[in-house]
Amino acid sequence: MKKIFALALIASVGATLTGCDDFLDDNRNPETSIINTPEYWSNPSNCQLQVDRYMTNSSTYLFPGYGTGNSYGWFFFKTLSDDQVGSNFADWAYPTETATVGEWDYSVVRGANYIISGVRQSTLSQAEHKNYEGIAKLIRAYKYYQLVRMFGDVVWQSEVVDPADEEILYGPRTNRDIVMDSVLQDLNYAIAAISTESNKLGWSQDLARAVKSEVCLYEGTFCRYRTQAENGIAPNEERAKKYLQECATVSKALLDKYGFCDDYHSLYNSTWDGDNTAGVTALSSNPEVIFGRKYDPTYGMHSTISYTASSTQTSGMSLDAFNAFLFLDGKPYATTSKDKTYVGTPDGTEALPGYSIANLLAVRDARLSVITDDHVYYTGMTWDRAGCTSMASSSGFGVAKFDNVNLPVKDRTNSAQNYTSCPIYWTSYIALNYAEAKAELGQFTDGDFAISLKKLYERAQLPINGVADLNAINDPDNNMGVSSLLWEIRRCRRCELMFDNWIRYWDLVRWHQLDLLDSTKHPNVLLGAYVGNAPVAINNVNGFVRPYNNERKFDKKYYLYPIPTGELDLNPNLGKNFGW
Repeated sequence: MKKIFALALIASVGATLTGCDDFLDDNRNPETSIINTPEYWSNPSNCQLQVDRYMTNSSTYLFPGYGTGNSYGWFFFKTLSDDQVGSNFADWAYPTETATVGEWDYSVVRGANYIISGVRQSTLSQAEHKNYEGIAKLIRAYKYYQLVRMFGDVVWQSEVVDPADEEILYGPRTNRDIVMDSVLQDLNYAIAAISTESNKLGWSQDLARAVKSEVCLYEGTFCRYRTQAENGIAPNEERAKKYLQECATVSKALLDKYGFCDDYHSLYNSTWDGDNTAGVTALSSNPEVIFGRKYDPTYGMHSTISYTASSTQTSGMSLDAFNAFLFLDGKPYATTSKDKTYVGTPDGTEALPGYSIANLLAVRDARLSVITDDHVYYTGMTWDRAGCTSMASSSGFGVAKFDNVNLPVKDRTNSAQNYTSCPIYWTSYIALNYAEAKAELGQFTDGDFAISLKKLYERAQLPINGVADLNAINDPDNNMGVSSLLWEIRRCRRCELMFDNWIRYWDLVRWHQLDLLDSTKHPNVLLGAYVGNAPVAINNVNGFVRPYNNERKFDKKYYLYPIPTGELDLNPNLGKNFGW
């Protein structure tokens, strides 16, 4: 058994470094005959080739964005949240233990460690050595962050593992807190060592800073809100404050350098270079973009628009998400003086009925009318957006924010032919990290509001002008056990980043609120638009679209993915995750 495991490790290391035509087809046996030599690593072009595999290769790309072709990314397609009612019923990622779990994959870690080992034996200049080691440590840190938030304790590898090292191969996992401390060390090294300060499409110090902002907010809040009963590990206030302060400091450094744009929609529906004659702006010149992904026929195209603007049923917005948006008087559903009806206006024909909700959107946060359509549509009562094939949404609420109606219809509706470009880290996201970290530290002031959330509320046309306004909202529906200030910062985050980059799911995990996905306790997560007595047959509950009879029930074990049983067979010392 040990021999099989070791051979599998060797094979995966070889695949990590040679699986994508990075090297000549000849002289690959053994793979290390080319790679593991000072001569190879002393060539900066070879080093750049290796780090860029995690930036440009679709099979190893660390930041999937909208995906490539029909390889789906982390925008829109991650439907296990309270924001979307998936086109198919979205249950827990792993409701039961399985022999394999695709996310339990250390190939990126091994690849990063090979780069670190290689440049250390090279004759590169000191600056070149530090640059490539810094990039490799950024790669390793980001991958370990993903592994930890999924699996908790993981197998820590700080260097290339010798297949004969049974202590590592068959040893226990490392405590997740220790691993995250190492992740922070790697990120700090990367920020100091990477030679390029900013690069919207490549490795840079600012990319490392943005990753650190995300990682430290996650770790700080997770350590504050976790519980022994449901996470298997008690809160740690000292640790929480340390990471929250790290988040606030690095986020402020980015906010001092990057601006905000006036047009919320332009973050999601722009091409990289733009086309002013066609009304398509350039994401590359958007002042918010810290790091993004370029799509075009050369760099690769995606399918995100086609899945929200074609006959393929859209995974629509949930009623729970719709209700999250404040009204234009700055108040929530429970206390607003605005018209809070759910009833739209029939505007179609008997043969092709239509249902406008323009009146619902007109009184709410302006972001909502960018994110969803001004019509309800579902199976049997379809609608088209600017020349697209008649569409249907699982919930009745569509998803409009990724579409650009100025692009040719064929480039919007054909799969793997969409070329709007994707923000991966941008100012609004960092501003929300900053605001939350400062509020969690009890330090959020009007000055902090001015440099972080002010522009977001202005774009949303909401009369929120400072900390007092956020405290005064005092929403009766606050069900997270936090202050009005934190509740409203979390609300703003949800609305601003809706359907973005798998953010909402991991927010619920780090806030210890994953039970909000339980539809038996929170039915609005699987309800959609109000259709009343629909002109066509559709499953509904009290007039609201309810596409599934299934229920999603929470169990504490879902805070972590299960360790693959196949790996446990090879190494019982890995141990099962809490609750499994």
